[in-house]
Amino acid sequence: MLDPERQELAVATAEALRARGGRVWCVPFARNASGVEIRGDARTWWNQAEGKFDTSHTPQIGAVMAFKATRGMPLGHVAVVSNVVSERKILIDHANWHRNEVSLAMGVIDVSEKNDWSKVRVESQPDTYGGVYPISGFINPVTAQEQEPKKRGWLREVVSTKGS
Repeated sequence: MLDPERQELAVATAEALRARGGRVWCVPFARNASGVEIRGDARTWWNQAEGKFDTSHTPQIGAVMAFKATRGMPLGHVAVVSNVVSERKILIDHANWHRNEVSLAMGVIDVSEKNDWSKVRVESQPDTYGGVYPISGFINPVTAQEQEPKKRGWLREVVSTKGS
């Protein structure tokens, strides 16, 4: 389950911004909802995540789905996986898919030929999926540095027990 406190913070921050006449964007919403601390246009997130965050092509709850830039979406887009429904369907929370709005639990289906989440269709209206969008992958909120100590800690434990 997506961290409810993070989700609440992301939604409240977006609502407060909109109430002041500000624009709600996908990047700050995804950062607040996921804890993935990346800045800059959504189209740059995938490359920025390399070596800093655990990345994959398999959706996990709490991960940021990074959309590639397209002609219709030149800045790219980011959304947070809020639920994995099946092997080929997830729900996402994101901002500014509909201009200046937050969308929660919006369906996304994998339509890639290899079932690798490289192409998706997004549920723009209930039970209505739009065009195909290319996806770079999923950025998990666990940093590469957080993964590495776990590996090194296991190795230290093995080495230290051999000397006992």
